Amino acid sequence: MALAGVVALMAALPLAVASAGPVGDVDSATPRTSDDGSRASGDAVRASGARGSDDAPAAATGRAGAPKAPEPRSAPSESPLTLGLGLATAARCGPELASPDGIEAQTCVLTQGRDTWARTYYRNATGGDLTSVLTLMGPSDRTVRMHCAVGADDEPGVCETPRERTAGDAGAYTAVVEFAKGDEGPLLLRSGSNSPAQTAR
Repeated sequence: MALAGVVALMAALPLAVASAGPVGDVDSATPRTSDDGSRASGDAVRASGARGSDDAPAAATGRAGAPKAPEPRSAPSESPLTLGLGLATAARCGPELASPDGIEAQTCVLTQGRDTWARTYYRNATGGDLTSVLTLMGPSDRTVRMHCAVGADDEPGVCETPRERTAGDAGAYTAVVEFAKGDEGPLLLRSGSNSPAQTAR
């Protein structure tokens, strides 16, 4: 399955773990009631802090006026599913690839503000530990490389390079990852941010 252009990571990658549920839920405001005999003078309302001897305990049901309507709250703006990266994060991802041995991966170049980095989402179902090397390539032969150990737990995982200050056009950056059985083992899968087709071996 190929994914083209700038994509929202959660929609593009089944391997990534989604964060479910609304963010920043706030309990509804509860109107307050008062059992004291305080009075309003003009438009200014004096709230009495003293209790009379006949006041009921705070937990008891007292005399309450009409509840005040809750103050209007701005509705949370809908945001794309970007794995917590933020609204200003751009992602350029290659297709999700899989090897006959059981390693699946998708590689992306991410840009946020003035930073660019590479990230690979993977699932290792080979039954054994693997090694991976993720490389971010930028303008003027700029290269950042990250070695990641890939466990044999058949769970979604992530490997990413450190962020670096974007040099020139962010669209000039590409990323590629290679998975192998150990440092000297055979190459199982190569996944790139601009991979045109399946390249598993």
